Amino acid sequence: MLDEDDHRYLGQRLDLFHIQEEAPGMVFWHARGFTLYRLLEEAVRRQMMRDSYREVRTPLILRQAIWKASGHWDNFSSNMFRLHEEDHAAAIKPVNCPGHMQIVARMAPSYRDLPLRIGELGMVHRDEPSGTLHGLFRLRQFTQDDGHIFCVEEQVEAEVVRFASALRDFYAGFGFRDMVVGFSTRPAERSGSDAVWDRAEAALSGAARSAGLEYRLQPGEGAFYGPKLEFVLRDRLGRSWQCGTIQLDLVLPERFDITYVDASGARRRPAILHRALFGSVERFLGILLEHYRGALPLWLSPEQLVVVPVTDAQRAYAEEVLLDFQRKGVRAILDAGDDTLSRKIAIAHAAAIPLVAVIGRREAERRSVTIREREGGQQRELLLEEAVVEVAQRCAPLA
Repeated sequence: MLDEDDHRYLGQRLDLFHIQEEAPGMVFWHARGFTLYRLLEEAVRRQMMRDSYREVRTPLILRQAIWKASGHWDNFSSNMFRLHEEDHAAAIKPVNCPGHMQIVARMAPSYRDLPLRIGELGMVHRDEPSGTLHGLFRLRQFTQDDGHIFCVEEQVEAEVVRFASALRDFYAGFGFRDMVVGFSTRPAERSGSDAVWDRAEAALSGAARSAGLEYRLQPGEGAFYGPKLEFVLRDRLGRSWQCGTIQLDLVLPERFDITYVDASGARRRPAILHRALFGSVERFLGILLEHYRGALPLWLSPEQLVVVPVTDAQRAYAEEVLLDFQRKGVRAILDAGDDTLSRKIAIAHAAAIPLVAVIGRREAERRSVTIREREGGQQRELLLEEAVVEVAQRCAPLA
């Protein structure tokens, strides 16, 4: 029996998603849940636009040569779904990084192009043991909000400062203001020399201090190609969730022969910063569902408002009201069924819809609506034009 605040229970109760044994660790998104999934994607895309990222898309399957070059074939093999494509060994991608390397290598950037920021909402697959799978928190198929910054080493500090500053505001839009930072250093199994790791760890820790980040040291927890800063959020129960990350990589540019042309015409290796905001879109959605107990903020709700005519006599006006809200970008639906008004309101509350627009005889005569709030049950009558403007403003994205 699942707890009523468990995201898996909420996924069923709110008709968001399900997972079944024929596709372990993979999500069947229902219409309401896929709306939430898309809203999180859109939030990432808005942030990418603000931060001047170029969005790309890379293949799902890559041959062994690329995974050997990245180090994943040797260091991450047990978590990869391998297959044979004609006479070539290949794998379904567990990360997006090597695909981004292929794009930048073709671009052959100059120092004038740096920092070069590219991002991808890329679906990845990892062969996680069945016993570790856990709803949206641990999946085999999920979407990473990956970004990579190609820059000269002297630009690392400014890029980390920029990322950390934007991240605080981004998380605040979702209602998370308590953030802890961890600094993960070189693991026992890694690529690159000690000298390269010394340089990378010094640069990233210095950048963190410049960003005003107080971090706890996490020895041996870095990626096999570089150290990383991990951003941990706390939910309403005080639980910690590692979400965002930024990692400094001086190894993969060498392994993939990535270069840029400097001011003198010489070819040099860039530094690479791997960054993510959510880490996993699905996991972040699970965190949000449990943090808010399913009653998501207005801007994040699958349906933000339901228009409810009291009787069939108000149906025509209710349909007009619905269109007015929808034209202003409000995710609104109509409930013109045969249930009583109180029953319709109860159904809306059970579905965690934040606002109900009640249309009775008086509202139809006055061309108004009565807006009823999910939280507290307060209600106000507003002229239709006023209601549409106010509700549209309240429904605008916060992240």
